Amino acid sequence: MANLDALDWPEVFNEPGLDDDDFRPDFEDGPDSKDGMRHKCGVFGVFGRDDAAVLTALGLHALQHRGQEACGIVTFDDKGGTFRSERHMGLVGDNFAHDSGAINRLPGRMAIGHNRYSTSGRVVHRNIQPIYADLAHGGLAVAHNGNLTNARAIHRELVMNGAIFQSTMDTEVVLQLTARSKRNRIEDRFVDALRQLEGGYAFIALTNDKLIGARDPWGLRPLVLGALEDGSPVLCSETCALDAIGASFVRNIEAGEVVVIDKDGVESLTPFPTVHSSPCVFEYVYFARPDSIMHGQSVYETRRRFGRILAAESHVDADIVCPVPDGGNPAALGYAEASSVPFGFGIIRNHYVGRTFIQPTQTGRQRSISRKHAPNRPLLEGKRVVLVDDSIVRGNTSQRIVQMIRDAGASEIHFRVASPPIKHPDFYGIDMPSKEELIASSMSIEQMKRYLKVDSLSFISLPGFYEALGVGKRNDGAPQFADHCFTGDYPTRLVDRDHDMASKEQQLSLLDD
Repeated sequence: MANLDALDWPEVFNEPGLDDDDFRPDFEDGPDSKDGMRHKCGVFGVFGRDDAAVLTALGLHALQHRGQEACGIVTFDDKGGTFRSERHMGLVGDNFAHDSGAINRLPGRMAIGHNRYSTSGRVVHRNIQPIYADLAHGGLAVAHNGNLTNARAIHRELVMNGAIFQSTMDTEVVLQLTARSKRNRIEDRFVDALRQLEGGYAFIALTNDKLIGARDPWGLRPLVLGALEDGSPVLCSETCALDAIGASFVRNIEAGEVVVIDKDGVESLTPFPTVHSSPCVFEYVYFARPDSIMHGQSVYETRRRFGRILAAESHVDADIVCPVPDGGNPAALGYAEASSVPFGFGIIRNHYVGRTFIQPTQTGRQRSISRKHAPNRPLLEGKRVVLVDDSIVRGNTSQRIVQMIRDAGASEIHFRVASPPIKHPDFYGIDMPSKEELIASSMSIEQMKRYLKVDSLSFISLPGFYEALGVGKRNDGAPQFADHCFTGDYPTRLVDRDHDMASKEQQLSLLDD
C-alpha cells in the first residue's frame, strides 16, 4: 500500500518547468480555440487496493492531456458502506495534491476517476464526472469517455415517461436506463442500458463490490486492462496511465466487451451483436500521449511514420524541417529522416504561458500565439522551411504561425500535414467545428495554400496514412479505423443529428447555471 504521507505530491503534480499542456500536443490553438478540437475525456479505475484513491489521482494526472476542464474521483468505502466523491473544476494536480486533503476524504479499496472536456453538456459542477445514483440494488457511479449519438432521443423519451435529469450530460441517460432495467444483477442492468446506446464510449462503473468496464461495439474509444504487481486490476484510457502507477499492460478491452471485476477476478461479457471494429484514428494523430501503446502500436512511432511517408509523397528542396510543437514533433522528425533535410526547432514553445482558453476574446486568443510560440530567428532567417503539423482544422492558427515564420526571415515556407484533410465533423467524442467551418471542406488544396500564404501545401494521402498505421491498404467496405473526418464514412447511425437534436440542451433553465 502506498503511504499517503510519504508520497512527494508536489513533485508528482507540480514539477517545475511543466504545465498541464505538456503532454497535450498543440492541436491548433488550444482547448477553447476557434481553430481546433478538444478531447472528450480520460477514465481510470482500480480494484482491491487500500491506496485506490492515490493510484487513481496518479492515473488521472497521466491522462491530464485528455481533459483539463474538470476532474473527479469516486470511491467505495467498504468499512463505512458508503460511496465517497470529490469532484472539482480544474486540474488533477490542483485538486488532488496531498496538501488539498481530498485524497484523505476518499477512503476505500475501489475507485474510479475522470478528466473532462465537454462535448455534451455545459462546463458546470453538476456535469463533472464520475456521476452517481442510488439504485434499487445499491449505488452506481459512472465515468464516460466518448459521445452518444442517440442521447437526445433517449433523453426525450425518458423525460416523457417521468424521468428527472440533474445534469446536461449524455452520460446521465446511462444511469436512467440502468435504473429502469428489471434484471437482478447490477452488471446485467448496466448491460441493458448499454444495449440502447449508439455512438462511441468507454465506460468505467463502480458498485459497492464491483468495477465494470465497457467499450462500444465499434471500439471507437479506447480502454485497456492492466495489473499492479500484486495482481490488482486497473482499467484506463491509455497505457501511459499504467506506466504512471507501475502497473503492467494486460490487454485491450475488446470492441463490444464488458468486463466485470470483483473479488473473484475478471469476467468478460460479450453482450452485443458483432460489428466491424473501427477504433478512432485520431488517437494516433493527436489524442493519445506519444508514449502510449494503442492496439499494439507505439503512438510515437506511428506519428514518426506519418512524417516519413509524407516526405516520400511530397518532397521539396529545403534547408530545415521545423515542427509545430508539440503535436508536429514526431512527424517532423520522421520527415527529416526520410528526406535527409536537417531537423530543427524553428518554433520554441513557452511552457510557462497560461493556457489559451483563459483568454476571453478572440483578440486575446490571437495575441496568445505570440506568447505560446516564438520563432527561433537564427534558425529560420534566410531558410527554406518545411513546416510540419499533425493536422489543420480551421486554419486560423496555422495562418498566424506561418506569418510568424515569414516575419522571422524565412525565404520559403512549405507546409506539410501528417493527416489527410479534415472535411467532416466528428460525433463520437471529439469537439470539432461544424462542416462549414472546416477549412478543407470548403477550400481546395490550392485555395488553402493561398489562404495560409505558403509556397506549397501537402497533406499525407489516405493510402499513405493507412500504410503508416501498419494495416496496409484501406478496406473501403469495412475500414480498419474510424476515418470519417477524412472520408465522411461514419461507422454508426447519427440519430440526434438526423433528428436535429444534437445541439439542443432540452433542460430546465435552472440547470444552465
